[in-house]
Amino acid sequence: MRLRVEFTTEPFDLDEAPAHALVAREVVEAVELDAVDVGPFGNTAEGGADVVLDAVDTLLRRTLQAGATRISLQVTVIGEGVR
Repeated sequence: MRLRVEFTTEPFDLDEAPAHALVAREVVEAVELDAVDVGPFGNTAEGGADVVLDAVDTLLRRTLQAGATRISLQVTVIGEGVR
């Protein structure tokens, strides 16, 4: 099964990326995902279910530790395939 995760971390800071946003970027760039799109108002990553779910776990834990006060995410099944 393939999944897409879309997420944002808050609070926002338009002048400088907050620590939790930098940590989120580190997390999704460190794992073997098929597609990653990191932007100022939302982030998207795609890959096999196990990889995406492990990344989401790490993302939640590390961004909260780095000061995120809210994390919004959506996980969508986008197809069958490599786990």
